[in-house]
Amino acid sequence: MPEVIFPGPEGRLEGRYHPQKDRDAPIAIILHPHPQFGGTMNNRVVYNLHYAFYEIGFTVLRFNFRGVGRSQGEYDQGVGELSDAAAALDYLQSMNTSAKHCWVAGFSFGAWIGMQLLMRRPEITGFVSVAPPANMYDFSFLAPCPASGLIINGSADRVAPPADTLALVNKLHEQKGITITHEVIEGAGHFFEDPHMDRMIETVKAYVRRRLTEKTR
Repeated sequence: MPEVIFPGPEGRLEGRYHPQKDRDAPIAIILHPHPQFGGTMNNRVVYNLHYAFYEIGFTVLRFNFRGVGRSQGEYDQGVGELSDAAAALDYLQSMNTSAKHCWVAGFSFGAWIGMQLLMRRPEITGFVSVAPPANMYDFSFLAPCPASGLIINGSADRVAPPADTLALVNKLHEQKGITITHEVIEGAGHFFEDPHMDRMIETVKAYVRRRLTEKTR
C-alpha cells in the first residue's frame, strides 16, 4: 500500500492510500482516534476498517492528523483536525473523479470528526461511527443528520459508555428521511480487543455491502 504525502491546512499530511483498479470504485476516508492519547492511522481499529472497506471494493485513504507521525502542525482541539479531514477528502476526490459513492468512517475521536465532516460535505453518502465518544463531545450539530449510517459500539466500553451512545442514537432516530443502524458488540471494550475485533469488522462489512447493494438496484 503506497505511502502518500498530501497538502493539509498546516503543511503536509501523511497517509496510506489503497486504490482499486476500477475507476468508478467508491471512496472512503478513515479517521483515527485522539492524537493526544496515542491515536494514529495505524491504530488496530482504523487499520482493520481500512482493509474492510478495501475488501468491499472501495478506494481507501487513512491518514495522520496534524502533529501525528510525519504530518505537520500540532493538535488543534478538533478544529484543525476537521480541516485536515476535509483536505484528505479533497485529495481522495482529486484522485478519483469518477467515484459514485463517498463514505467516511471514524473511530472514537475520529468518529466525532467524521460526523462533523458529514455535515459539511453533501457528497458523503454513508458513514460508519465506531465507539463515538458522545459523553465527551457535543454531537448536537447533527441537526439534521444528512445521511444514513452505522453507529457501532461495545457493551463493555468504559471510555465512551454505551448509555451515552444509545442516547445519541435515539436522538438521531427521531429525524426523518435517514436510517441510523445501531449495532452493539456484546462484551467488547472501547478498543474491541480480541476476540471482538473480528465480529465488529464483519458487522461493518455486512452493513456497507448491504447499503451498496441497495444503491445499485
